[in-house]
Amino acid sequence: MGTFVVNGGKPLSGTLTPQGAKNEALQVICASLLTDESVTIRNIPDIRDVSNLISLLRSMGVEVINPGRGVYTFYARDIDLEYLRSDDFRDKGTSLRGSIMILGPLLARFGKGYVPAPGGDKIGRRRLDTHFIGFQHLGATVTYDHSSSLYTVDAPSLEGAYMLLDEASVTGTANILMCAVLTKGRTTIYNAACEPYIQQLSNMLIRMGAKIEGIGSNLLTVQGVDSLHGCEHSLLPDMIEVGSFIGMAALTRSELTLKQVSIDNLGIIPEQFRRLGIEIRQEQDDLFIPRQEHYEIDTFMDGSIMTIADAPWPGLTPDLLSIFLVVATQAKGSVLIHQKMFESRLFFVDKLIDMGAQIILCDPHRATVIGIDRQYPLRPTTMSSPDIRAGVALLIAALSAEGTSTIHNIEQIDRGYENIEQRLNNIGASITRK
Repeated sequence: MGTFVVNGGKPLSGTLTPQGAKNEALQVICASLLTDESVTIRNIPDIRDVSNLISLLRSMGVEVINPGRGVYTFYARDIDLEYLRSDDFRDKGTSLRGSIMILGPLLARFGKGYVPAPGGDKIGRRRLDTHFIGFQHLGATVTYDHSSSLYTVDAPSLEGAYMLLDEASVTGTANILMCAVLTKGRTTIYNAACEPYIQQLSNMLIRMGAKIEGIGSNLLTVQGVDSLHGCEHSLLPDMIEVGSFIGMAALTRSELTLKQVSIDNLGIIPEQFRRLGIEIRQEQDDLFIPRQEHYEIDTFMDGSIMTIADAPWPGLTPDLLSIFLVVATQAKGSVLIHQKMFESRLFFVDKLIDMGAQIILCDPHRATVIGIDRQYPLRPTTMSSPDIRAGVALLIAALSAEGTSTIHNIEQIDRGYENIEQRLNNIGASITRK
C-alpha cells in the first residue's frame, strides 16, 4: 500500500493543465469494441483505472498500439469470448467498475457478453439494474451466477425499443447507447444522462457511422446500423480535476492558472465555487484563481444557509462534493453538503474533524460545514484514502495544514489522477511517495 508524505502549509504558484477525462476515457475505449477497424484515441490519461481497462482489452484479444504519450490505437479484430469466462478475466474485471461497459458493445456485436460484478470505489451501493433492464428492453436475457459472481447476457437477436431509464445513469446510458447503435430498428432512451462525456461518446459513435439524435438532451433516439467503422477521437479535459485544482488553490492560498479547461463543458462547476466566495477569472479557455486570504460562503436570497447538492447534468457532479466540503472548512460561513447518490461518500469527514475542521455529519448523505475563516488552520495528521475523490480532498487538506501529514492507500488517488505528486511538486508542493 503506497503512501504520500505531505509537508503542508506552503502556497503554490504556477500553471496546471488538466489531464484527459477519466470517465470519458472508460466509455470511448469500450466503444472501440464495436468495430474491427482501428480506433485512435488521444489525450488518454495515464491513470490506474484506464490502464487496467486497456490491459483487460489486451487480454480479450484487442491489439493495442501506444505510439506516443496519451495516444492509443485499438484493433478489436479477434475477440476471444472464451477468455471472458476465465478466472483471469474475473480478477481483472472485478477490480474495475468501468469493465461493465464492455457488455453493450459485446452484446451488440457478438450477441453475448460476460462481466463479473465490478469493483471500484467503496462509496456505497452502485447497482447495475439500469444497464441490464436496458439490455432486456432490447431483447437480451440476463443471468447471474452467484458462485462465480459472473453476469451473462445473451441475445440471439436484438430489436430497437422505447425505454424510460429508472435513473439517469451515465455508465448505464453509455452501455445501452453502445448496444443500440448496432441494434436493428429504432431505440428511444428517455431519462438518458446527458453529461459532456455522453455527448462526446455520441459524437464519436456518429463518426463511426452510428445514427443518433437528441445529443445533449435526456431523450436519445438511435436508428440501428449494420456495422461501424474506425475513427479518431480526442478526450475532453477532466472536469473533476479542474474542480479539484480550483478547490486546492482556494484552500492553500495559491495563485494558479488552469490551462485549456474547455470552459463550455464545465457547466455549473465554476459558479458553484464562486458561491463559496472563491474568485475565478476566465481568460479565453483558461481559468485564473488568484491568491485569497479569505473567502465567504454566500447565502440564499432569504438569508438561509447555502446548500450544495449533486444532481444529474447539468447539475453538479457528485464527484466534486468531497472537494467542496474540504474547501468550506476554511471559508467564512456555513454550508450544507448534500450527497444524494452514495451513502458512504461522506464518511471521510471524520479525518477532517481530526484535523480541526468543524463538521456535523447529519446522516450518511448530509454534512454541515461550519467555516472557521482560517482562525484555526487544519492540523497535520495520518489518514487513509477511502476512494478517489475523498483521497484528493484529503491531499488538499494536507497541503493546507502546516506540518507533515501522511496519507495511506494512495492507490485510490492513482486510479483517477495522473502523476499527481509530480505535477503539484512542480508548482511548489512538497509531496513524497513511499
